Amino acid sequence: MAAVDEVRAPRTYGNWRRPTSPGLLGLGSVGTAILLGGLIFVVITVMIAGLLQGLVAGAVLGLVLLFLLSKDRHGRSLLARAATRVGWAVNRNRGSHLYRSGPLGRALWGTFQLPGLAAPSRLSEHTDSYGRAFALLHVPATGHYSLVIGTEPDGAALVDREQIDAWVADWGHWLATLADEPSLEAASVTIETAPDSGSRLRREVEMNIDPNAPAFARHMLAEVVERYPVGSSTVKAYVALTFTAAPRTGGKKRTPGEMGRELASRVPGLTGSLQATGAGAAHPLSAQELCEVIRVAYDPAAAALIDEAHAAGQIPELTWPEVGPSAHETTWEAYRHDSAVSMTWSMTSAPHGTVQSGVLARLLAPHRDIARKRVTLLYRPIDPARAAAIVEADLRAAEFRQTSTAKPSARDIIAVRAAAATASEEAAGAGLVNFGLLVTASVLDPANAADARAAIANLAATARLRLRPVYGAQDSAFTAALPLGLVLPRHLKVPAELRDKL
Repeated sequence: MAAVDEVRAPRTYGNWRRPTSPGLLGLGSVGTAILLGGLIFVVITVMIAGLLQGLVAGAVLGLVLLFLLSKDRHGRSLLARAATRVGWAVNRNRGSHLYRSGPLGRALWGTFQLPGLAAPSRLSEHTDSYGRAFALLHVPATGHYSLVIGTEPDGAALVDREQIDAWVADWGHWLATLADEPSLEAASVTIETAPDSGSRLRREVEMNIDPNAPAFARHMLAEVVERYPVGSSTVKAYVALTFTAAPRTGGKKRTPGEMGRELASRVPGLTGSLQATGAGAAHPLSAQELCEVIRVAYDPAAAALIDEAHAAGQIPELTWPEVGPSAHETTWEAYRHDSAVSMTWSMTSAPHGTVQSGVLARLLAPHRDIARKRVTLLYRPIDPARAAAIVEADLRAAEFRQTSTAKPSARDIIAVRAAAATASEEAAGAGLVNFGLLVTASVLDPANAADARAAIANLAATARLRLRPVYGAQDSAFTAALPLGLVLPRHLKVPAELRDKL
């Protein structure tokens, strides 16, 4: 009897939803409140001041609604775009788009302090229960502590489909368990691709070559060391976990020493759980390693010097006040820092429909037109107590939009089905996570910036993502894409919840 192998179709993933707010005419709850309040104000104005003043009030209300309802392909309203333009003009007039550090710069203390969102951060080093040193980044402005874990992803080459499906399932389980991790508020995954200097290969060969080996073998190894690094790239991955300083709402904030002692016993469990997701060997970054990562991000030319120092058996000692750029200039659509020019995009829409597990493969892979590329996935796990209320409110909002018109659109009908599926999965025990994505492309020559933009546009299409340049805030977006564990909603003057309800 012949055995017939069962052929399974590739698994697909999807049903990503952005929670909506119920409202009229495409407005959210706050926008609908503005509409109803404005209509009442117009009626009162007509009754008290007269018809002419009522018409003026109605025109103002119509202009406000036009600013809220006029949206581009990324879902940004005219009001949001105008606010971005005004904010950029104000910052430019203040000179906030320029930065000079060092002994001759304008920064205090004469150091190379990090600019922008990371300026008030402080770095300390602690030791976990395995005796490994780990860096702990403290941001006093938001009361957060960040732990950065370095990983060595195995990749999907020559790996069975069943193994890839198991990795994806374990990754989903790992994300779902983040909501149960005490004091954890956010997580981020950064995949960085950069040219390989060849120093690591040269050091490995020189340390293991046998001086008594045949001349032909030694000559072959020397040729490999010389030619292999040309055109090759390195891929590095980092996972940043962000914890709150207060163990509970209204509780006393913990000091870096107290937080380090608490995380010392939890770091081995966090790194061990990552290995089951295909992340490979995971280890916490020490203060020196984190300083090198951030220093190279702001000055890519320093990467070769740091690699050569490690190849020579030396450690280029860096401290946190020395890893920032010596100068930077932010423009509307780019960010010039030391030896590179960077552009950052943010995801405005997740892939529609269903995708396979390798949908981001080309976006994460090295590209010849981009010197250094950084793709950062931002996650904010939602507490299970809040997740049920969120999915039920989203389902009610989708049903309200469908029933608010006699002829609902196909999008409204599908939105109700997707919201119902999300609510059903959450009720069955699935976790709920808010996520976003940032893509940073850096080039060493400003003349290659146009090629990098075109490359990112093509890669976004292959990943079925809708990316938008972070206009007017390129410096902040560049910092947010670094493995620092910054929580962007905590740095906004207008809460994100209020913006989503307009």
